[in-house]
Amino acid sequence: MAAATKRSWKLQEFVAHGSNVNCLALGHKSGRVMVTGGEDKKVNMWAVGKPNCIMSLSGHTSAIEAVRFGNSEEMVAAGSMSGALKIWDLEAAKIVRTLTGHKANLRSLDFHPYGDFVASGSLDTNIKLWDIKRKGCIFTYKGHTNCVNCLRFSPDGRWIASAGEDGSVKLWDLTAGKLLTELNDHTGPVNSLEFHPNEFLLASGSSDRTAKYWDLETFQCVSTTDGECGGIRSISFHPDGLCLYAATQDVLKVYGWEPARCYDTVATGWGKVVDIATAQSQLIGALYSQTNVSTYVVDLQKVQPMGGVPAEPSPEPPTVQAAPAAPPAQRLSASGRKSFQTDRPQTQSTKQQNPYKEEPQEPAGQGDDPEDDAQSVADIKDPNDYREIFQPRHGLSHSPTTTAQPFPAPPDDGIPEKDIPPPPVIVKHNTRQQPVHVPPQRAAQSSPSQQTQSRQQQQPAQPAQFAPPPVSQQPHSQPPAPHSATSVPASTVIPSQREQPVGLAVEDFLPKRGVPVVNEGQSYPSNMSEAEAISTIMKGHDAMVAVMSSRTKNLSIVRALWTGGNMKTALDSAVNMNDQAVIVDLLNVLIFKPALWNLDVCLGMLPHLKDLINSKYESYVHCGCSALKLVLKNFGPVIKETVNAPPSIGVDITREERIRKCKSCFNNLMDIRSTLDSKSHVQGKMGSTFREVQLLMSLLE
Repeated sequence: MAAATKRSWKLQEFVAHGSNVNCLALGHKSGRVMVTGGEDKKVNMWAVGKPNCIMSLSGHTSAIEAVRFGNSEEMVAAGSMSGALKIWDLEAAKIVRTLTGHKANLRSLDFHPYGDFVASGSLDTNIKLWDIKRKGCIFTYKGHTNCVNCLRFSPDGRWIASAGEDGSVKLWDLTAGKLLTELNDHTGPVNSLEFHPNEFLLASGSSDRTAKYWDLETFQCVSTTDGECGGIRSISFHPDGLCLYAATQDVLKVYGWEPARCYDTVATGWGKVVDIATAQSQLIGALYSQTNVSTYVVDLQKVQPMGGVPAEPSPEPPTVQAAPAAPPAQRLSASGRKSFQTDRPQTQSTKQQNPYKEEPQEPAGQGDDPEDDAQSVADIKDPNDYREIFQPRHGLSHSPTTTAQPFPAPPDDGIPEKDIPPPPVIVKHNTRQQPVHVPPQRAAQSSPSQQTQSRQQQQPAQPAQFAPPPVSQQPHSQPPAPHSATSVPASTVIPSQREQPVGLAVEDFLPKRGVPVVNEGQSYPSNMSEAEAISTIMKGHDAMVAVMSSRTKNLSIVRALWTGGNMKTALDSAVNMNDQAVIVDLLNVLIFKPALWNLDVCLGMLPHLKDLINSKYESYVHCGCSALKLVLKNFGPVIKETVNAPPSIGVDITREERIRKCKSCFNNLMDIRSTLDSKSHVQGKMGSTFREVQLLMSLLE
């Protein structure tokens, strides 16, 4: 009898760049290739399951902010912080185009189904459609009021869907060059979009914890998920459209629609996942943290509706084994919904070069830059993997889908998956043993004992040029000091994305097996019971409990004043508590409700935004910058106009009060501006945020 295997597990973790990773994307055709972009201005290509870089693409002059594979995985696009877009031919290992035109960071990309066009979304709120062959921007679509988080072409290539930080989903008609409709039911930023592979259906995933399904004939929301999970970070339809996979922090949800239902919930432990893709009855999830990239695998044959035990009773499960499928154009859903015509029209390539509406003319300085192309270089790190994946012997396929086998699943440890997530793989930098990677096609022929042995030997590895210095190991009899594990200087900003507390090792605070536990002068045996271990751990935590109790009490007071209708008193009370955590919690609510802001709120919050920007916690800095951007966008012009207005004739008490508030806000903003100037040299996403706020400060000039 075969041993039980896990439903989800961690596949690998490796160092992907010499500095922080900013973005990544999986190849959705094969699910076996991955591209990453980093602060080091490089674009690196990887094979999922292997720790070695296949090819490194250089040429950008600023950090990479967005990457995307072409539909056939033979091209890749990369957008930078400067707004430049580069497109590479992976088979030829050379640059195809360098396109410029955006005025801020690129955040989203997608290739047209026919491969001749690419769309880009930016922090400047604009969407541009580029013609790769004609080297220029065809059209610019304007309508979002904040960053464009995601772009997706429809399967027939006639529409493009865009998702914004402003919480809206917009559909654009490429032929007419205009907005088709706007969908505004989400209450938070929309992070991901996907068209159904067959039906006129669009799915959107948002930070408001819901996924919504939109009928593209009526442009109405037909279903909404329960919202019991965290914010949805990435979504993907089953290849046959049977269900929707929604990736949230540490959890994978499997949803159905019409009626809305949750088929299954899988505790993956993958943290803040960035992208997911399906291949060989498995779902691959990828994420990054600082310089590292991690990948996880979920066995879909053990997940409903494909298999496994259902998470909840489902009255109408979808039919998985069905008769031979009809062509996509003839498929209809249970509601009789239309299907996309995915066949490329034969007349478009002969009658006209471009079927889409174009702008009258392209401004000078935008488009292709030959000098940038000359600086772009493709460095092949692993020739064998490069030839196997991007230069196959038969030119009909540019991805390893024909030879790749499912990743072998590790044996189940007997602990229910829904109770705890799988343990993380610890990267040991001081080991000299090289990782043993079993190719998928060989793993299928190996015996179970060989597979188990190879999995035990397999360790996440890093490229030699990026490997950190070795860390000496301490004997078990002398555990290291708490600050030796991940200590950081006091001036270093603590990142918000971390898997363990900074400055301490959790293991140092847990009872060690075989070592007597000494606490407050008393010695406890090492083989203590669970209740005794919990009692030992709980001792000494009274101070932390007191801190958390005080914070809860403060928030309860603010909430009571807020719900009583006296928002000004609630804000003053939160400020007088002199607790940055309370102010951050309050600002996180206000940021999502811009209608609540007025000059009084600005006047009360601005003096504290400077302290948040100078905080050592990245989450505090991000909250302060987000609030500052909201103030500058909504009140910057009003403050500038009021401060620069000439003196009025007569007595106007209301106007004088408004001038006083605006002058006070202006002085606070100038004080914050000096702080931002001193932080403009900071690298990474925080530096990008500081520079973005600096640009908004120009509204006051």
